[in-house]
Amino acid sequence: MESLSDMAVIVKGGGDLATGVAWRLHHCGFKVLITETETPLAVRRKVSFCEAVYDGATEVEGVGASLIRSPGAAEAIWKENRIPVIVDPSCECRIDLEPAVLVDATLAKKNLGTSINDAPLVIALGPGFEAGVDAHFVVETNRGHRLGRLIMEGTAEPNTGVPGSVLGHTSDRVLRAPADGIWRNRLDIGDTVRKGDLVGDVEESPVTSAIDGIIRGLIHPGIPVSKGLKIGDIDPRPQPENCFTISEKALAIAGGVLEGILRVYGGSRETEHWK
Repeated sequence: MESLSDMAVIVKGGGDLATGVAWRLHHCGFKVLITETETPLAVRRKVSFCEAVYDGATEVEGVGASLIRSPGAAEAIWKENRIPVIVDPSCECRIDLEPAVLVDATLAKKNLGTSINDAPLVIALGPGFEAGVDAHFVVETNRGHRLGRLIMEGTAEPNTGVPGSVLGHTSDRVLRAPADGIWRNRLDIGDTVRKGDLVGDVEESPVTSAIDGIIRGLIHPGIPVSKGLKIGDIDPRPQPENCFTISEKALAIAGGVLEGILRVYGGSRETEHWK
């Protein structure tokens, strides 16, 4: 069996929770590659490796990521101690890379095509997957007592449709597109806002903050959005540093993924069972 440091891990998705997973696995020595869409919609862009799709390269808490055009370019990026990111929403690169682990971190709340046969070990995050059917393991993503727990049978908790509470604020801290069109921001991540402040607009339809706080996240400007899409997040806590660091939720989920990998590859359990 190859050593853990030689193992390739594909993470489908490069948003903030997926980034927490990739960041932690990278620090543990795995060769991590991220797949993304052509227009990622991550809100917490300052802590999302998917920004490399727009900018060619990005960095999150000291770990760099670079956009590549083909799977064959991944090895050179790994040698630079960086994470390669590739536009490959169907994850076709798994055929060339033959990863030991595939992590579905798209957080789509449903299975968009991941199969338990996509890799020797497949781990999926959140609702929409059944452990033992769609993936070998599922990791709980809902805030609360079970956050980050590794599920070996059954499913994660269903999507509540309500954002997690922060100082009593839930849906009112989320910014949504008021219309179809191109999103343009007037303020940026880390800026302080008061209730009613203009954050940006979609085709001249204003997007305003419903609460006082700090802009924790905004999707990439200049891209088309649909009415009702989540395009931003206001944090009522006066802690601007939170906008630029990986969240406790992301790291808890990453811990569940790491546990799943080590349960299979780090102990005495035979890996043939997972192939």
